[in-house]
Amino acid sequence: MVKKKYAVLIVTYGEVEKLTLRNLWPSSRRIVNVITRQIVKVPKLLIYFIADYRSTRHYIDWRLHNYESTLVETNRIQTRIIASRLRDSHGGIFSDVDVDVLEAYYFVPPYLEDTLKKVREEYDGVVVVPMIPVESAFSCGVACLMIADEYKDSRFRDVRVLNRLWQDPELHRIYTDYLFQKVDRGYIGKGSKTGLVLVIHGTLVRDRAGNPPRVFTGLDETAGFFHYMKEKILGDPRNIFDDVRQGCMNHSAGGEWTSDTIEKALGEFHEEGYDSVVMFPYGFFADNSETEYEANALLEKSPIPYKQYIRCINGSPDFAGWLSGRIRSELQTLYNLQGMFDRLGPADVAEHVF
Repeated sequence: MVKKKYAVLIVTYGEVEKLTLRNLWPSSRRIVNVITRQIVKVPKLLIYFIADYRSTRHYIDWRLHNYESTLVETNRIQTRIIASRLRDSHGGIFSDVDVDVLEAYYFVPPYLEDTLKKVREEYDGVVVVPMIPVESAFSCGVACLMIADEYKDSRFRDVRVLNRLWQDPELHRIYTDYLFQKVDRGYIGKGSKTGLVLVIHGTLVRDRAGNPPRVFTGLDETAGFFHYMKEKILGDPRNIFDDVRQGCMNHSAGGEWTSDTIEKALGEFHEEGYDSVVMFPYGFFADNSETEYEANALLEKSPIPYKQYIRCINGSPDFAGWLSGRIRSELQTLYNLQGMFDRLGPADVAEHVF
């Protein structure tokens, strides 16, 4: 029996590695075209103007502060670690399929839509892994649109998208272990009252007319993820925090965004007499300009005397092991689903599965 060949795509937004305006322009244009236009109506002629203004602003700001994004390199490392974990797997699904693990991005090369086109021609199926724990139209939704464009109806047979990672108790455990391993107790413990800010990307709550957004924003999922993590952390015997608060990173366009911002959390901690604070970006699997640069800068500006930024989960072996296990399960689901399609036909599969 000839083995099937599957691809696993480790996907994230992507940020330019080499800071030049030539690199920033196409990236910003894609961001405005793919993300911003879901929130507000942007005339086509304005896309270039908005994107180029954004590029210039980032270029000047990052150059002045000697910032270079680590997102793509981190995603590349995560891809290699996951590929190694999957190669070391024996039996089960790997008796029936060969698997290649590839990186892809929304906003920088290799672009996800180009990678999907190549994968569709060369592989029997694909598992797409968006490297953001909470799904929304702006995270895994971008991947789903590109998958629909490339695969059309065959996406139901040939594609699986990993989702609902934020609900997994094993991720909550890994995050909690990682957090307490990284906290500098000797330094943070100098304070008498310690707070924790869990950083995540904010979501649109209402549009500019005061109505619920027309796109899926992941608002309930964001709140649910915070509830799980706060409960897990405060209930842990290693806990040193007096309180845990959500710190959302919002945009300004489109209407009303989540109110529990980083600025609000840090301000309230200071007003309530907290003299030490830890920040952990749990809403991102890899550090990027929003976490290691923007969020960290807000922490540094806080008047709270003792403060620590804990980097994203990034290349954690425990995280890679967990995610590899989730991918193995999804590969098996894909294989079983294709087998059902082959035996029953699309109409019967739809009746049984969908």
